[in-house]
Amino acid sequence: MRIVKLTKETTQSLLDELLKRSPNSYGEYEGRVSAIIEDVRTRRDEAVFDYTKRFDGAQIHAHNVRVTQAEIDEAYEQVDPSLLAVMRKALVNIRSFHEKQLQQSWFTSGENGILLGQKVTPLKTVGVYVPGGKAVYPSSVLMNTVPAKVAGVERVVMVTPPDKDGKVCPSTLVAAREAGADEIYKVGGAQAVAALAFGTQSIPQVDKLVGPGNIYVALAKKAVFGYVSIDSIAGPSEILVLADETADPVYAAADLLSQAEHDEMASAILITTSMELAQKVSEQTERFLEKLSRRDIIKKSLDNYGYILVADHMEQAVEAANEIASEHLEILTKDPFEVMTKIRNAGAIFVGPYSSEPLGDYFAGPNHVLPTNGTARFFSALSVDDFVKKSSIISYSKEALEPVYRDIVQFAESEQLTAHANSIRVRFEKE
Repeated sequence: MRIVKLTKETTQSLLDELLKRSPNSYGEYEGRVSAIIEDVRTRRDEAVFDYTKRFDGAQIHAHNVRVTQAEIDEAYEQVDPSLLAVMRKALVNIRSFHEKQLQQSWFTSGENGILLGQKVTPLKTVGVYVPGGKAVYPSSVLMNTVPAKVAGVERVVMVTPPDKDGKVCPSTLVAAREAGADEIYKVGGAQAVAALAFGTQSIPQVDKLVGPGNIYVALAKKAVFGYVSIDSIAGPSEILVLADETADPVYAAADLLSQAEHDEMASAILITTSMELAQKVSEQTERFLEKLSRRDIIKKSLDNYGYILVADHMEQAVEAANEIASEHLEILTKDPFEVMTKIRNAGAIFVGPYSSEPLGDYFAGPNHVLPTNGTARFFSALSVDDFVKKSSIISYSKEALEPVYRDIVQFAESEQLTAHANSIRVRFEKE
């Protein structure tokens, strides 16, 4: 891995490079995606099935697009029982964590008949997009579905591309059933996003669409936002390891590579106050590369977006980490909790040498759907909050409104909204 002295200039250069990976930088694909969306909106099922044949090579039609109970039963027979046991352990942790995020409706009363409050209502129907093909991630099925069901979503509709035989990966089906998905449809890509956004004869329209996908899926989600809600426009995976001289270079190197293996555009960054550690981590990554199965992908990821930045002191390192606002941030320092208090921008923070990033991906419980491309400056991890909406409740009696109605009239008239003012005034004209 390249070793660079950390300065304002190198940090800005790195940020510029990372932003090139954002879906917002792929305008060349937007025309194709828009055409697919409009076609699905117009021809509905017919368009969805045509694109599924073209892109996935599968003959899908109205009678086989929805996964049947028999197909789910078959999937359970094909999945390793030990993997199923691990999924169920992870589900306990994921469900428990998200149950702590639940919010209740609340009301407060004041003098003279004032009642104010907030009504929390789960969304009725949510769509979960699950990648297929080479990218099969049952862990993402759990992470996207469980918070929706914990929130009280009535209908979770999952879509995922089939293989050429019209089959869905067994581990995906098992994860979906275990997490509580209500319906599963064999369709992927931008056409699946459009189907969920607008509805077809076979696939229901949803209120919100969540889940990762390729650039076509990301741009399709961006295009349908407003017709439906979405979680985010996800970019490639990223990890930032913040370390001092006490860090174990083997741990740091292993954790950096755990994200670099996702794809060639993933970023893996080490910021350290120790040049000696920087050199050892760089050497260790080369040793690991010799034996890892996805070495070609990892090497391209590191060549493109892998950096070791050497800082003069920890304050400078923390400042750079906050500017980068990484999806995953690990702290491998002498006092990691003290450093953690200074982190403002990160999707998820992993504190200490035994809190490796994959712990969050699979098992600990917090959601692994996280903001990327610097959006951790203003976005949060997927949570129960993403699957509810909040309505304000306002109730005033006549006795409560009378002392303040002239104030409201004045405010409205100052904005030249005389109908607003009149709406209040008419209630007291007879007096």
